[in-house]
Amino acid sequence: MSISVFDLFKIGVGPSSSHTVGPMRAAYDFVESLRAQDLLERVARVEVQLYGSLSATGIGHGTDRAVIMGLMGERPDRIDPKIISPCIEELLESQSLLLDGRLAIPFLWPRDMQLLEENLPHHPNAMRLIAHGHSDELYRNTYYSVGGGFVIDEAQAQQGDLDTDTTALPYDFNSAAELMALCRMHDMRISELMLENEKAWRSEQEIRDGLWTIWQAMCDCIDTGFAHEGVLPGGLNVKRRAAALHRRLVAVEGSHSLIASTFSAMDWVNVFALAVNEENAAGGRMVTAPTNGAAGIIPAVLSYYMKFQPGASERDVVDFLLAAGAVGILCKKNASISGAEVGCQGEVGSACAMAAAGLAEVMGGSVGQVENAAEIGLEHNLGLTCDPVGGLVQVPCIERNAIASVKAINAAQMALRGDGEHFISLDKVIRTMRDTGRDMQDKYKETSRGGLAVNAIEC
Repeated sequence: MSISVFDLFKIGVGPSSSHTVGPMRAAYDFVESLRAQDLLERVARVEVQLYGSLSATGIGHGTDRAVIMGLMGERPDRIDPKIISPCIEELLESQSLLLDGRLAIPFLWPRDMQLLEENLPHHPNAMRLIAHGHSDELYRNTYYSVGGGFVIDEAQAQQGDLDTDTTALPYDFNSAAELMALCRMHDMRISELMLENEKAWRSEQEIRDGLWTIWQAMCDCIDTGFAHEGVLPGGLNVKRRAAALHRRLVAVEGSHSLIASTFSAMDWVNVFALAVNEENAAGGRMVTAPTNGAAGIIPAVLSYYMKFQPGASERDVVDFLLAAGAVGILCKKNASISGAEVGCQGEVGSACAMAAAGLAEVMGGSVGQVENAAEIGLEHNLGLTCDPVGGLVQVPCIERNAIASVKAINAAQMALRGDGEHFISLDKVIRTMRDTGRDMQDKYKETSRGGLAVNAIEC
């Protein structure tokens, strides 16, 4: 399995990579399969079945709406988030779905959108789409949204494939130990090795341009978060805070106050993370990094570096994202980045480790120090449960990103103060995350049936 940094960083929409981006991609792929089989014009009805975690928190995460938009021919990386609500309202009123954006077929929401508690065998995030003709079933497929917007279908799942990309990489690695050995053998930094691997898919200029585009999308998301105020949708009445905090920070810039001058950097880290995750919670445009639920951490830490590091450049952005991507690849290959599979340690924990590695890389850390930074970032998120209140990516998710962003910076600093030698390896921490995820009860893995989600409602 070959994973590109562009698989981990994808422009999409909120509020969830597993529950929104993945299902929209799956529905879009379903339409493409119908087209490839010359079946589109024969479809008279489409049946949507959401299973497991997609059923449990699908409404709060917008899974149902995302599937509809995918069936209408929309992709998460291209859709304008502003059209989603009007399209859904029109469908509910007309009871007609524009399949592929042009073919009107009946769609009765209570009949054709089914939420089923059953778990399918391969992954908690499962959905089945069935296309019916006027007198027979035309085509069906089952899809699994395996985290970070990655999607596999039933055939891939049965073969045990998490990804179909088998591109040969010049410096392939499956563990942090292998990654560090390759870097030392070839006298390369982690970002340099990752750049060479990325050239298996695209030219160096395309890589640099693509990562800069990803960074600009992150910056746009932060700026949009600073511009929006009010209450987030979903019924919890959670107020946006980023805009007001940003205004206060701008007002005190240049102040000679002790607290303002010494604590403002961490305030900026917090507000960067809050802005991204408030936009994500509102269903806005953002970047999976490596998931939506943890999307604020890498932008916050990289924004911190770009704002406060003299001489920070476009090259630093590329190196940061490449080094962060290496850690994300290790987490995905050897554990999971899916909250439904291993809890929030797989989302926020992985993102924290990635951000710590990226920061240590651009701060001049050695290969060992970068690995140590990632290890510290992930180790101190082990056991983090996924129990969103009301099934919404709001509480505790938004604040959790801000806390983890500061933690990533501290992890990088601690690693840079050492020599790269440490007791627990990143590989062992990733393995522990995988094992801890297996040991968690299902109610702590993105179902909103346990932990904070239950206690908050009861109180």
